[in-house]
Amino acid sequence: MRNDDTPVTLDLFAEQAPTTPGQVEQIGQQAFVLRGFALPWLERLLPALENVLQAAPFRQMVTPGGFTMSVALSSCGALGWTTDRSGYRYTAHDPQTGRPWPDMPTVFRELAQAAARQAGFEAFEPDACLINRYVPGARMSLHQDKNERSLDAPIVSMSLGLPAVFQFGGFARSDKSLRIPLFHGDIVVWGGVDRLRYHGVLPLKEGQHPRLGAQRINLTFRTAG
Repeated sequence: MRNDDTPVTLDLFAEQAPTTPGQVEQIGQQAFVLRGFALPWLERLLPALENVLQAAPFRQMVTPGGFTMSVALSSCGALGWTTDRSGYRYTAHDPQTGRPWPDMPTVFRELAQAAARQAGFEAFEPDACLINRYVPGARMSLHQDKNERSLDAPIVSMSLGLPAVFQFGGFARSDKSLRIPLFHGDIVVWGGVDRLRYHGVLPLKEGQHPRLGAQRINLTFRTAG
């Protein structure tokens, strides 16, 4: 891990194979890409993910502006993120079923905490895991994660399935963004001085992942309550 504050600039348009698992790339003063960090956890993680999605299936949500998101969503943990015409917010219950969101699996929590420690955040206690499903063409526009009650905890974001281009910008939407390729098993962690940076995902390209098929699944861990 680098000790200086110089971010790594990455060429995201380059077609490249996944980088070496275990490699750590610094993209901000307190922001890092942990290459392949989740790979050793997948045999425990994927069955747990399947169980969560059986209890709270993916659904398309509507933004306050009335637009249907191209990304399908679910959640687990004490709080789940949701959006509709009344606004963005966290809820203790799945609005689709009225039941509490599924418990966060132990492997989810342990992996998120291990990644946070690797990036220098020792006391991460996630209570929410937002699960996003991208199919080819789906995207996430630049946004800040600011619905959480406290902004002291980092964001831990894990990629599974098809590769994607992650945008990591500044503190205004108009600031120039780094474009960073993310592959199956990569985790991005950002917090501290970088916590409110704008970020997003460019439209997913067509492809077929050998294990997850024509999709990318993103797990984002937060301390929301």
